[in-house]
Amino acid sequence: MPELRKDPITGRWVIISTERGKRPSSFTSVSKRTAAGMCPFCPGHEENTPPEILAYRESGTEPNQPGWSLRVMPNKYPALKIEGSLDRQPVGIYDKMNGIGAHEVIIETPDHACDMVDMSDEQVRDVFWAYRERMLDLQRDRRFAYILVFKNHGEAAGASLEHAHSQLIATPIVPKRVAEEIAGAKRYWDFKERCIFCDIVRQELTDGSRVVADHDAFLTIQPFAPRFPFETWLLPKTHQSSYLEMSDTEVMVLARAIKATLARLKAALNDPPFNYMLHTQPVSRESMDHYHWHFEIIPKLTRVAGFEWGSGFHINPTPPEESAAYLRDIDLEQWSHRQDSKPAGKEA
Repeated sequence: MPELRKDPITGRWVIISTERGKRPSSFTSVSKRTAAGMCPFCPGHEENTPPEILAYRESGTEPNQPGWSLRVMPNKYPALKIEGSLDRQPVGIYDKMNGIGAHEVIIETPDHACDMVDMSDEQVRDVFWAYRERMLDLQRDRRFAYILVFKNHGEAAGASLEHAHSQLIATPIVPKRVAEEIAGAKRYWDFKERCIFCDIVRQELTDGSRVVADHDAFLTIQPFAPRFPFETWLLPKTHQSSYLEMSDTEVMVLARAIKATLARLKAALNDPPFNYMLHTQPVSRESMDHYHWHFEIIPKLTRVAGFEWGSGFHINPTPPEESAAYLRDIDLEQWSHRQDSKPAGKEA
């Protein structure tokens, strides 16, 4: 029977429609690889991108030349531009301001055919460390209220280039989705004087049915009221309101946790398109007792249609308990061995 489930953080309701008959095995996607052409993100093509802001590279190599293992530069086609002032002003009853912000691209590896699951733990750690470095730098700009890190994997998820990369956008306002989370978490804190995310971690560890994996300092779960099939959250198990509060050791643990989570999704769903987003506290705030940073991973397995757009409800055909069990049952060691033994160029 269908259920209505309420997200305890934002108060948003979702419909778990088991009547629609989608089981975890129904969501395997058709993996696609586009024909390789000139990729501006590959080594030797640095002149096709804006000058780098940050790079991890071999000793003795020059900026904007080959020899890098990770590279960050402004987006060539930015959503927001860093030059100028906000100049907020009314237009009758409306408000507008200049599109001021920062939009950067993090090229995660020089290997065009490699994605995050294929990278070494140290390479993945460097990606998450680069996020931290860029956030620390951008938060010094007093025009910025929020910094959102996200990754689009696959054409259906919005990736215009196949080469593994993620992006960062700094905005002069806190995005509505994050503001709703913070407001919902504050309401819970005012009522119970506890962080709702910490309570979710405790409850999920006790219940176990929605836990995908326990990674020591981090927990991967299917949330109680997921908007989409296989929506996955990864949270620190101890309270941290800002991504920047992580220790050096925790960055490596996070890298392994994210890599393992993406590997489970790739194995279970045949390398689906997905988006992941880092939700952290706004810029220039002291540590928040009521908020808790986390990653949200959304595989692109269903489409949002008229009812969802018109009502604000999301219809999810798969209970999170089923998708969590499906992901837990993935034998990553066996799957990895099969991937290593495949002939080059063959799809799973």
